[in-house]
Amino acid sequence: MNGLNRDQSQVINQLLNLFPVVLIVGARQVGKTTLAKMCRPDWHYFDLERGSDFDFITNDFDFFFREYPAHVIIDEAQELPQLFRELRGVIDADRTQKNRFILTGSSSPEMLSGISDSLAGRVAIVELGTCKRNEIAGEPLSGFYQIFTKPIEANDLQILKHLSVSSGDLLSSVLRGGYPEPVLADHPDAFFAWMDNYFKTYIASDVRRLFPRLDMVKYRRFISMLASLSGTIINKAQLGRAIDVSEVTIRDYLDIAHQTLIWRNIPSYAGTAARAVVKMPKGILRDSGLLNYLGNITTREQLVRSPLVGQIFESFVIEEILKGMHASNIAKWDYSYYRTRNGAEIDLILEGSFGLMPIEIKFGTSTRLKQLIALTRFVQEQQLPFGIVINQSTEVRMLSDFIIQVPASAI
Repeated sequence: MNGLNRDQSQVINQLLNLFPVVLIVGARQVGKTTLAKMCRPDWHYFDLERGSDFDFITNDFDFFFREYPAHVIIDEAQELPQLFRELRGVIDADRTQKNRFILTGSSSPEMLSGISDSLAGRVAIVELGTCKRNEIAGEPLSGFYQIFTKPIEANDLQILKHLSVSSGDLLSSVLRGGYPEPVLADHPDAFFAWMDNYFKTYIASDVRRLFPRLDMVKYRRFISMLASLSGTIINKAQLGRAIDVSEVTIRDYLDIAHQTLIWRNIPSYAGTAARAVVKMPKGILRDSGLLNYLGNITTREQLVRSPLVGQIFESFVIEEILKGMHASNIAKWDYSYYRTRNGAEIDLILEGSFGLMPIEIKFGTSTRLKQLIALTRFVQEQQLPFGIVINQSTEVRMLSDFIIQVPASAI
């Protein structure tokens, strides 16, 4: 990544002062290794996908940890589930010592289970997504996320009103997404060649290794179909009929895609018991560049003219926000969406120690209040200080007494 600064480097540095182990979890090729080395450039580095390193560690764990008791980066930790059990003894020998190990791993059920069983209370987990737009532009993280560091109040509107709007073509960022290597190559042919190879490797290597009994042909078709479903409520029965599998299998496929950090399941808002609220989850492909690749959208013009451009834009903005939340190290927060059976919908609801924040996402450059009836009603019913609409405008401004417009280029 050649010196590309990541927003979460500060979070990792803070957590290393509190925990003996920090685990960086993310999909393939999002920059986990580079980030670990940038945070601790002088630490010893071992890659468990390299045969010599794997053998060196596993031949004699006691010898390895005696030689390297601290200041160690171990890459691709999912390749060695036993590592977590061994680390527990090493850490417990001196629980007061922090800042000892950085692990990286592509998420897998076995790895996360091993961490829960062996390293609970000893490890901090950092989820790293593809690059956020400000990281690619070499700009600092937006001040947008400051409002979530404490209980939200009406005065926080002043923070939003003073946000700076980033320059550059927003839709080009939506088209390319955030995988570091192809985005920084900045060449259309190289971009789509990389995406093609990445998708094939994801199916043929990562998923096959984690789920060897899976029907790879049908799973590949399933992932390809998700490109047209990103940002929507998934009808599992209908999708199952389309690829000739059961509804239960579609549920399993969605879980696999979510666990491997390609897809994000977004639950329905659980803060109300109203029967009128739709309880089915929706989801998004986590990277808009991969989404466009799967949808055969290769140019900015194709993106703008696509009937799915609103869904693609929504998926991009949701991921930008969630990446920013992770990079701000905000404690105890979660996300959901809200939709009633009458069709009233709010695209993203953030909930945590800061309170409740409903966010509506619109593709256009301007948004009228009559498009925000659901958002307005939700703010009033929940007695919230304000709600946010994010669009392609160029200025932050109030649309009503308690609805504020924030440009997507400012988040």
